[in-house]
Amino acid sequence: MKTKILALPFRAPCRTPFRTLSIAVFALLTVGLLAAEEAPEALRPPKGSQVALVVFEDLQCPQCGRVAPLLVQASKTYKIPLVQHDFPLPMHNWSFDAAVLARYFDAHSKDIGNEFRETVFAHQLQINPQNLHAFSEKFAGEHKIGLPFVVDPDGKLAAAVRADKEVGVGLKVDHTPTIWIVSNKKSGKPYVEVTDTNQLYIMIDAMKKD
Repeated sequence: MKTKILALPFRAPCRTPFRTLSIAVFALLTVGLLAAEEAPEALRPPKGSQVALVVFEDLQCPQCGRVAPLLVQASKTYKIPLVQHDFPLPMHNWSFDAAVLARYFDAHSKDIGNEFRETVFAHQLQINPQNLHAFSEKFAGEHKIGLPFVVDPDGKLAAAVRADKEVGVGLKVDHTPTIWIVSNKKSGKPYVEVTDTNQLYIMIDAMKKD
């Protein structure tokens, strides 16, 4: 299968502060631990799919914004699911609230929620804590959805975002975006982390072939 690979310039991912291990040592330990275990639930494709993309992302992370269109396009090209997990980082001052808003739109339609995420990524530089709600109101109006001033009065959406992040913490995620190609194969390693997005299509081809 010949595919056109979109080359992206290298950009440093957004990382959590106060890491205690070097990147190289941490990566080796993580690979060793995960390879010795059955694939965690979060690193399995949705039911009915053989291969999927899984990403832990922060809506305010610049590299997440740059990579997002590539992941969406790869999902469409290969007709495989793109599973997005919230992983808002503490140094970003509006990413958690944006994730809560995305969950609000998910409740109306998962497609609309994903479109909101794509729109946020595309307009990161124009968004700040003061105008995030107005930005979301405009998006809601364009989709004929009402957006209350308080979108999460009982805190359920915020709890879902925190739960998603805890899943990432359990997988030793320490930067965004963290991307995996996952499969339901029974032999070999059923998932692999994508550390170079320029190799994404090649890695998907290899996973599907195996």
